[in-house]
Amino acid sequence: MKDQPTQTDLSLAKTYAPQLLFDQLEPFYPVRVGVTLFDQDGPSPSFRRLISFESDARIEKVIEYAIYWDYDIEHLYELEHVWIYVGRDGTIINCECSFHGKYFKGLLKDRSNIAESNPYQVRLYSQPGKHAFSPLLAMLELIPNLDTCTYETAGRAGLLVPDMLQDKLTTDKETNELVERYLQTFRFRPTMTFIEFSWDESLFVPWPELLKEIPERVNHELRVMREYFGFSE
Repeated sequence: MKDQPTQTDLSLAKTYAPQLLFDQLEPFYPVRVGVTLFDQDGPSPSFRRLISFESDARIEKVIEYAIYWDYDIEHLYELEHVWIYVGRDGTIINCECSFHGKYFKGLLKDRSNIAESNPYQVRLYSQPGKHAFSPLLAMLELIPNLDTCTYETAGRAGLLVPDMLQDKLTTDKETNELVERYLQTFRFRPTMTFIEFSWDESLFVPWPELLKEIPERVNHELRVMREYFGFSE
């Protein structure tokens, strides 16, 4: 695994970046993508899993996309993942995508979710407001709280502080209530009509850079909320 992706690596990551599909009323889109490039087995730096090349000898590299949003409809801080397995001939061998702390296959068996216009892009649906990924729309439709999490429980989780940021972020009742109140202003009912998201090259950075930036972004958003409601620091 390369500790610090080069500009060439980041260009490669942009080439294979998945084609994400969002609900047409989705209020939040990715603001940064932390890239890690694997050329051998190794642990993910941002997800509890091991990246392995043993499953298919054709695999030359694995690109990990740690996709960051400032918000999930239920909380401040959001990180989801996509892994693209690239073959020695440049084709996509496999794809995996995160789904609420777990991960699933992101490439359909018949490869029908590889974009017709771009053989280097896997098409993935993003759960409205929550951003978990799936190659199948039907999978999202089976989520029990699909409609209520974007409306009745918007903001309910407050500020989410993952283990890897315990030494950089803290939360409390007042902060969580502020986040909930703010996210209630974005609540919506999913239409389940999806539109394509266009990547900007500036979103792609090495994972260590994103990890350093996240606490700064969270604190900035908390200031935005306080100003929105007219609170003084």
